[in-house]
Amino acid sequence: MITSSIARNLINFLLFQAGWFLCVAFPGMLTAAIAFGLVAVHLVLVSQNAAREWQFILLGTVLGTVLDGLWFRTGVMADTSGAAVIWTPIWLVGVWAVFMTTIAHSLSWMGQKAWFPFVFAPVAGPFAYWSASKLGAVTLPDLPVSLIALAVGWLVIFPSLMHIRQRFYPELAS
Repeated sequence: MITSSIARNLINFLLFQAGWFLCVAFPGMLTAAIAFGLVAVHLVLVSQNAAREWQFILLGTVLGTVLDGLWFRTGVMADTSGAAVIWTPIWLVGVWAVFMTTIAHSLSWMGQKAWFPFVFAPVAGPFAYWSASKLGAVTLPDLPVSLIALAVGWLVIFPSLMHIRQRFYPELAS
């Protein structure tokens, strides 16, 4: 485990960026497995409490996967990866898992002010999906409607995840 919080946050940020890009650029089972491998690397190198952080990652991954599944089912997004889809494409589950590592680390600064998640999430969340659409992983069939729905979803999910981390997993603070 790395002791420097700056180094931990930098490694966390880089692991997330690598995981997101791989999953979006090459959506499929293999990149989902790689994303979970990056989560394992995170838990070994970055996490101060791997068992508790793994619980938090799993919880957030399930919540995010449910939200994305709703977006696929309602037509906000469409999968173009060709990967097998039960509820949400498996590569997107990998993205959620690697994203969840950031909440207690490289994105922990968002918890410093109560309003930060409510301002940044409705912009950053949809931007990530729009970027994924530009790389061909998903489509946003009706762009304005899709972006508004994604913004509303991220307005709810990200502050909720931040609250859950702070309230139920305070020991994960970076």
